[in-house]
Amino acid sequence: MRAFVTGGAGYIGSHVSSLLAERGHEVLVYDNLSSGNDWAVLSGELVVADLADSYSLDKALKRFKPEVVLHFAASIIVNESVAQPLKYYQNNTANTINLLRTVINAGVGRFIFSSTAAVYGIPEHVPVTEDSPLSPINPYGTSKMMTELVLRDLAYAEKDFNYVSLRYFNVAGADAKGRLGQAYRESTHLITRALKAASGRLDKLQIFGTDYQTPDGTCIRDYIHVDDLSDAHVLAADYLLDGGMSDIFNCGYGNGFSVREVVETVKHVTGIDINIEDSPRRKGDPPELVADSSKIKKSLSWSPRNDDLETIVRSAWEWELKLKKTI
Repeated sequence: MRAFVTGGAGYIGSHVSSLLAERGHEVLVYDNLSSGNDWAVLSGELVVADLADSYSLDKALKRFKPEVVLHFAASIIVNESVAQPLKYYQNNTANTINLLRTVINAGVGRFIFSSTAAVYGIPEHVPVTEDSPLSPINPYGTSKMMTELVLRDLAYAEKDFNYVSLRYFNVAGADAKGRLGQAYRESTHLITRALKAASGRLDKLQIFGTDYQTPDGTCIRDYIHVDDLSDAHVLAADYLLDGGMSDIFNCGYGNGFSVREVVETVKHVTGIDINIEDSPRRKGDPPELVADSSKIKKSLSWSPRNDDLETIVRSAWEWELKLKKTI
């Protein structure tokens, strides 16, 4: 297939682009490099431009003539979205509408959307199914939910347009070959920050909220390895190319780990004690988010290979050590 990947120089987008290329597909990455890195584009062409730039977007799409668009470009920091909501509605919702308008004008009928478990807000029941009510509690989740609604309505209006929305739970880990991993300038991901504390790049790890109604008082999350998530995207693209209809899938393992459990796993993997600071809750953090991923396993035959927290942490640690030396 010919795959047009927005945000393909970022953490998840670069892993998916690399996997697509490894499986023989042609890739064009479109990224403004605001949080991505040009060195992370291992295969295919990189176009450096913004999604708000309709001219560059239209030119790239019409020249490349993709069969599928995979859309990763977004702002993703929950607490930042609470402080700067307009940034998130502009970048995550308005810019996606601009992309979709251009995609339709270019005659592309298959679209994969990078969504999030944040659309569920504080779920009444866990694990969460795709049919659970959508009730986001922060602008990040709301901006993604709004885009899902746009996709739903567009697919209804445009009979030749189908999409898959993948609702990610907490993505972590690094490429098994050691080529790619998280390299955000200011990472907010728990596992990454814990490893940076272990490597000495952070002087402490803050735990935000220790009074949640969970067994140890800290938030519980479902962590998914980025390689398994990448595989889900390729399967979703194959599904659409085979004539699949629009659908939504959770991407997680169905296993919940608390912040303190993650910290203990990091200590075990690294053999390093971490300086911990208990801090107040952050705005916009739900107490518990765990996926029911039975639908994607059944519909797309997704079979994750890295469903183990220690495996996830170990791959991220190996990347963190390499990152410290080279970048």
